[in-house]
Amino acid sequence: MVVELISVGTEILLGNIVNTNAAYLAEKCAEAGLSCYYQTVVGDNMQRLKESIELGMSRADILILSGGLGPTQDDLTKEAVAELLNLRLVMDDDTRERIQEIFEKRNLEITVNNWKQALIPEGATVLDNANGTAPGIYVKAEKNHIVLLPGPPNELIPMFEEKVVPILKQLETSVIYSRTVKICGVGESKAETIIMDLMELQENPTIAPYAKTGEVHLRVTAKADSKEEAQKKVSPIVKELKARFGDDVYTTDPTVTLEKSVIELLKKHDLTLATAESCTGGLLSARLINVEGASKVFKAGMVTYSNKSKRKILGVKKPILTKFGAVSKETAVSMAKGILSQTQADVSVAITGVAGPDGGTENKPVGLVYIACCIDGITTTNEYQFSGNRSKIRESSVVAALTLLRKCVMKELKK
Repeated sequence: MVVELISVGTEILLGNIVNTNAAYLAEKCAEAGLSCYYQTVVGDNMQRLKESIELGMSRADILILSGGLGPTQDDLTKEAVAELLNLRLVMDDDTRERIQEIFEKRNLEITVNNWKQALIPEGATVLDNANGTAPGIYVKAEKNHIVLLPGPPNELIPMFEEKVVPILKQLETSVIYSRTVKICGVGESKAETIIMDLMELQENPTIAPYAKTGEVHLRVTAKADSKEEAQKKVSPIVKELKARFGDDVYTTDPTVTLEKSVIELLKKHDLTLATAESCTGGLLSARLINVEGASKVFKAGMVTYSNKSKRKILGVKKPILTKFGAVSKETAVSMAKGILSQTQADVSVAITGVAGPDGGTENKPVGLVYIACCIDGITTTNEYQFSGNRSKIRESSVVAALTLLRKCVMKELKK
């Protein structure tokens, strides 16, 4: 079956809030085996809202609307649905009683407009809201199933999981199952070239590439009558992708980040880590220590932004800085060796570069970054030329450092 999502609220159109509801609902609908071809955002306008609903009804079996169920005049979602389906709005006594109880417990005065939330399209099913005053609504139309959900995520998410998922399971018997192959150190265009033959022949399962900063994620998705059958379709494709990309695949678990995979690799082999950063200003350390259990392997992180701090803290020799400059292969190597010596860690990684927007020259343009990794007396250094603004260059540098660190550790372990 086909589902369409309609997010209601002028605040979304104006960019005042981020529409996280649509992302959540799209993912959950896919897990339920539903196909989603369109998502719509519409403001608090009766005519445009009715047009969006009517269009959605013409091309989808199920409509899920979020927002516009509150007590104010610009909350128009159920009114629009009722008008389109020629249904009267009637008072639901249970909802009215629950709203009254909520206000009494909070010792708040109930204004007349709050009773608007207890009005329900005649014949509809009320989806009780355990986290707010506005109930959800399920309406079975002639050819469509329409679900109305409150806008606040802390109300929408539990209501969807507790009340809506059982409805969807009755409507759609097939399931969709996905696994994500996460790759680092390979660009999107190269990754697509490697799997072009698979993508050209794909039908069920399908492969969808997603480019992240410094990473490529390949999502393998299959549709079947059961989860077990879908898993059987996905498994050989994932196996083939792992064979083609080899060590560049760092996980097939959607919950594992690149930094988590690095921490787990170090923990598994009882290795400790130290970092030295210049242009990234501690971003690398922050991502690493954001991983639970990082304290078992992460010894120290130094931000040596100035030349003086590179000399005083890391022991970078003044002649190196004078001859080659702070942004150079030689300085990166010296930083990596210096932090290793200071902390007695097993592995170190150092970053130095020009993040911009100023400071670039013809020989050392903005985006030029050197990253060095030192392990067991061997130092590997890579030169990068990143593009984008200051934030993007710093983020790209961190991902490249994690990728180089992972590659160097794995290479050492294979000796």
